[in-house]
Amino acid sequence: MVMRTDAKLDYLVAQMAELRAKGLFNTIRTIGGPQGAWLAVDGRRVLNMCSNNYLGLAADPRLIDAATDAMRRYGLGPGAVRTIAGTMDLHVALERRLAAFKGVDDTITFQSGFATNQATIPALAGKGDAIISDALNHASIIDGIRLSSADRYVYDHADMASLEAQLQAAAAKGYRATLIVTDGVFSMDGDIAPLDRIAALAERFGAITMVDDAHGEGVLGRGGRGAVDHFGLHGVFDIETGTLSKAFGAVGGYTAAKQPIVDWLRQRGRPFLFSSAMTVPDVAACLAAVDVLESSTERVDRLWANAQHFQGALRDLGFDLGMTATPITPVIVGDEALAQRFSAQLFERGVLGTAIAFPTVALGRARIRAMVSAAHSTADLDVAIDAFARVGRSLGVLGA
Repeated sequence: MVMRTDAKLDYLVAQMAELRAKGLFNTIRTIGGPQGAWLAVDGRRVLNMCSNNYLGLAADPRLIDAATDAMRRYGLGPGAVRTIAGTMDLHVALERRLAAFKGVDDTITFQSGFATNQATIPALAGKGDAIISDALNHASIIDGIRLSSADRYVYDHADMASLEAQLQAAAAKGYRATLIVTDGVFSMDGDIAPLDRIAALAERFGAITMVDDAHGEGVLGRGGRGAVDHFGLHGVFDIETGTLSKAFGAVGGYTAAKQPIVDWLRQRGRPFLFSSAMTVPDVAACLAAVDVLESSTERVDRLWANAQHFQGALRDLGFDLGMTATPITPVIVGDEALAQRFSAQLFERGVLGTAIAFPTVALGRARIRAMVSAAHSTADLDVAIDAFARVGRSLGVLGA
């Protein structure tokens, strides 16, 4: 591709050159086939160690068949926003199934997990309210807060003394409502938010609680029912948001909550009101994914067994995996340029492991975020372990 020069865009060209110099420029690889344990990437077969396809459902024949059958019956797209063109009974069926699966009054679906937080947060908290957010919350939460006119408070990551101090500061100002927002599982570090302690503080201060369960659903709780289920907090946590593009293997998002909250989002959730709904095949695939999760815990159990095998071996080798408590496996190398070299050498050895650096994580905390899946066999993981060991030694991340 020939790049034309355009003086008015020189500032962007300069900034991208700076990103390259600092090892912060993202190079996006091209996949030529379905998601799975192995991928066709840039013309070669490589082991997939960076997908959020936790349960291996993204190419599951049952989901593909459900999507195909639904398209024959309903077509492809919903045609318009649901408040104008009406809502398909397929969307209603998914929302009811998700509500039953999550153990809540009701759910509302959106186009993505990102859109879900942009819909939910500003609809629930505005001028005269307060939002209190974990310092390491996902960008979709941060952007959702930016869209709100509520006052913002940030507490130190998973620090309950810091959260209590922010709650006290908010209480002194007499807000109409106070909303505490946290990730359930933090996507870059793999640690789990202390939802039980957050709920206790919220009860003391009369705050509304919201957890983004994007990396908890399909992973934590009974048969993958999520972080709230993991802590046994059904009916205690007010709001769960999540994505259908990770463990569910499709794309979309949802808010699962108490009835007044869902009813309000149908009236004031802007992505619901101003953007077309999930497409037919995605909705049908998600319904099939719920069937899979409700029928057996086998995939969730395999995911955790794979995580224990992989993480145990990397720790024995001497890698720093941070504070992960889930299958998310951050192999922390620190330097941004080093992380890029690590990723490139993994690829040369047939393993796809993407470097994660600033602004996704803090400067000096660059890493390879390895993602384990139920689709991996033990032999697959041993291939990855060997590649990480060899690259780690060659780059001086590990001892000789």
